[in-house]
Amino acid sequence: MPSNVPSSTQSWWCPADTEYAFLGFSYEVTACQSASKLKADFADIKNTFGSRYVRLYGACDRDGFYDDIVDAAWAAGLGVHALIWFGFDGGNQWMTRRDSLVSSLVGNPKAKFVTRGVQFGSEPLFDNVLPHSELASQVISLKSKLSGVGIPVTVSELAYGYQERGGAQDVLDAIDFINAHMLPFFSALATTGAAAWPLVEIDLNWFIAHGNGKKIYLDENGWPSVTSPGVQPNSVLAQPSVANEANYFTMLDSHCEDFKQGPGGGVGWFAHIYSDDQEPGYGIYDTSGKKKFAFKPRTCC
Repeated sequence: MPSNVPSSTQSWWCPADTEYAFLGFSYEVTACQSASKLKADFADIKNTFGSRYVRLYGACDRDGFYDDIVDAAWAAGLGVHALIWFGFDGGNQWMTRRDSLVSSLVGNPKAKFVTRGVQFGSEPLFDNVLPHSELASQVISLKSKLSGVGIPVTVSELAYGYQERGGAQDVLDAIDFINAHMLPFFSALATTGAAAWPLVEIDLNWFIAHGNGKKIYLDENGWPSVTSPGVQPNSVLAQPSVANEANYFTMLDSHCEDFKQGPGGGVGWFAHIYSDDQEPGYGIYDTSGKKKFAFKPRTCC
């Protein structure tokens, strides 16, 4: 990054139509990581894996936390998909989080140079936290608030979350790009990670058909190595294991050329999630900080 903050984001970002294939990691922030931990992890995400972005997951409500995210991303040369987290308990805390994030994005001079977009999430339609018309209105309102800093807005959601609400086309029309969840382990047709491409295609093709040519990122995207109380298969043939997690990402990497043909210059994907410390079974790193398997997917093809 430059030694001084630029005066404008004009020509700052690489064009979105050059982004496809592997882009980076989901990174859970519920632990409210220290500034030094964020800087170390973000540097690893950038330097070890060649990532462009970090997609935030969960929430930390510590004052100034997003400013720590901005500093860590600036230091590492990473972009951030920020998140307004609804959580799973209902309530209106997401509104406070929204307002706090807007304050940081508008007030921190570096924020617009590392924040590639803001997500409402995670899975607000599937979790029924807002009617889709109200969610669309929230997206439009936030886009207006962030227009001065040029940060786009999206929703982080499953295809099924849209589908079970008649397609929720008002939300798809309101968002600037599509952050799609891709979790084929939960399909009733799931078997192995290596064999999951037809399941990926089904949801991806739905987004392509209804997304009006908008850019698509697979943001919450992975296959678990273990089950847990909240991670249980819907198919007796679905196999959680380190080998299946590894094979899922190998399979995605093998379809780089297919992703490249997607709308908006190609479909990009994130690995969910950085470490098993953040979400059991989904990490590329285990809880001792060791890679569970070799992971170096292509960033272009």
